[in-house]
Amino acid sequence: MIVTARDGCRLATRIEGPEGAPALVLAHGLGMDMTLWDAVMPLLPGDIRVLRYDLRGHGNSDAPAAPYSMGQMISDAEAVIEAHDLTDTVFAGLSLGGMVAQGLAIKRLDLVRGLVLANTAAKIGTPKLWEERIAAIRRAGIAAQADAVLDRWLGRDARHGPVAARARRVLTGTSVEGYVGGCAAVSGTDFWTPTSGLRLPALGLAGAEDRSTPPDLMRETVALIPGARFEILRRAGHLAPAERPDEWAAQVTSFLRAIGHAGAAGAAP
Repeated sequence: MIVTARDGCRLATRIEGPEGAPALVLAHGLGMDMTLWDAVMPLLPGDIRVLRYDLRGHGNSDAPAAPYSMGQMISDAEAVIEAHDLTDTVFAGLSLGGMVAQGLAIKRLDLVRGLVLANTAAKIGTPKLWEERIAAIRRAGIAAQADAVLDRWLGRDARHGPVAARARRVLTGTSVEGYVGGCAAVSGTDFWTPTSGLRLPALGLAGAEDRSTPPDLMRETVALIPGARFEILRRAGHLAPAERPDEWAAQVTSFLRAIGHAGAAGAAP
């Protein structure tokens, strides 16, 4: 299903699961698309509804001219959830998607009753770092940066094989406008203070070998939300749902059941 955002950007979405069931929304990171979640989809509880979408500039969504703002990305998430008539979702976001998750919860608690923050932070990098990356992509393209990006992202077990191959294919297939637009959104975002005001169930999932959003940075972000759980996935990097889908899905399933967003293990869907 294509959803049109408030500024006219068309966003590709896919929803699966029983009508009327509690919903889990999945938002991928910079340079990826909704296929990031393919391996975890069959491992999630069968009694929930799962909504995935491609962020603006990524996958099959439109790629308007950069830069993008975090406000636009959050507005896109609102539009996607509302178009599918969902409320009280658990919003799971990875990296850039995790920043969108924080911003959406800050703005629209009617749409979000729980958060899964994966391989993300309240603030990632510095404006100077992102300016340099944008300049490099503009100058030489994404393919020229792919080796360095994947080296930061992938844990040792995933650096060779199908996960790395798919990540490279999706990354290098992302439009330059979409990638640098997403960079700009991350560059301009600092949620340290707003996220500290959140009061809702939250789970933080870090990859032990993530060199893009290291576990210590993730731990500091998750600690801003009172009562939030924090788990480190061993031998996983930045793309933990693809690298360690069994462990990632198990942690999320446990969280959903603990907050009553999914039925008990063994219950009929």
